[in-house]
Amino acid sequence: MADTISAAYYRGERRFSVEEKQAPSPKAGEVSVRIAYCGICGTDMHVFHGNMDARVGFERVIGHEMSGTVYALGDGVQGFEQGQKVVVRPLNHCGNCPACNAGHTHICHNLKFLGLDTDGAMQEVWTVPAHTLHALPEDMRLDHAALVEPVAVACHDVRMAGLKAGEDVVVIGGGPIGVLVAMVARDAGGKVVISEVNENRLAIARDLGFDTVNPAKSNLVDEINGRTGNKGADVVFEVSGSQPGVDAMTGVAATRGRICMVAIHAKKPTVDMFRFFWRELQLVGARVYEAEDYDKAIALVISGAIAADTVITDVSPLSEIQQAFEALDASPTALKSLIKVGA
Repeated sequence: MADTISAAYYRGERRFSVEEKQAPSPKAGEVSVRIAYCGICGTDMHVFHGNMDARVGFERVIGHEMSGTVYALGDGVQGFEQGQKVVVRPLNHCGNCPACNAGHTHICHNLKFLGLDTDGAMQEVWTVPAHTLHALPEDMRLDHAALVEPVAVACHDVRMAGLKAGEDVVVIGGGPIGVLVAMVARDAGGKVVISEVNENRLAIARDLGFDTVNPAKSNLVDEINGRTGNKGADVVFEVSGSQPGVDAMTGVAATRGRICMVAIHAKKPTVDMFRFFWRELQLVGARVYEAEDYDKAIALVISGAIAADTVITDVSPLSEIQQAFEALDASPTALKSLIKVGA
């Protein structure tokens, strides 16, 4: 294994420092992965803005939306070989809490999210528990593979919502995850409308073939009722993280409609509980993903159901990670920015 590798450390105050570090050798049950690409996600931007300093500190290598190849295997690891293309499902569970005992390890009470609670993928070699790896087909593009993690989020959301073919779907929020939820919902047979106030994102959504509504210019409830014969949407995904989005999710839902809460809300929103009573609505939370969502995401990216080249709007080398975060922070048009970590 190489003696030193490059790694990007978050140092606080919206600053990253690319430094050399000793490459760790994998312990028993671990695998070292040579990172090819790592995406910048919304959580990473929260770190950049200083909103998670208490959790990550100032010595952390962040990043988890990655792709790469197996670099070294720890003792006892089977089923993988050096050079094999992989992605990491960055969740490490305790195995002993009530959630784990019930089989819900992805929402373990003591969950460690790799790349936040531990060092992550913004480094040339990342060492992780072997159980987090998913093998990729040999012919899969590694830049496209870096989308598997966020696509798995969308797969979990759609699965938790119980979406069936032919149902009317509204996705509230047309950012990166909202667009991916829309693509996964469309692949499942949903008739999807994206609600978004950013005209640049609306243009991207239309280019991807989606019907759109700008609720700042049109009444979303009236628009959806007009499209559905006053029925409303069978499935609603709240991806905006805003109070107007929460207001809209109950307003557009059909009788016995299902609402999937995807967004993380910084403040407790006000929810129209009367609407839940009146239309017998259902609300389900969806957090991260399970192994089957990763398998589904890999298949969707390979199939072309995910428009990877449209979603990936820019790629920067690890040496320019500071500029990449600053550019993404200022860009009204970017969807997914990738860091090219290694060859």
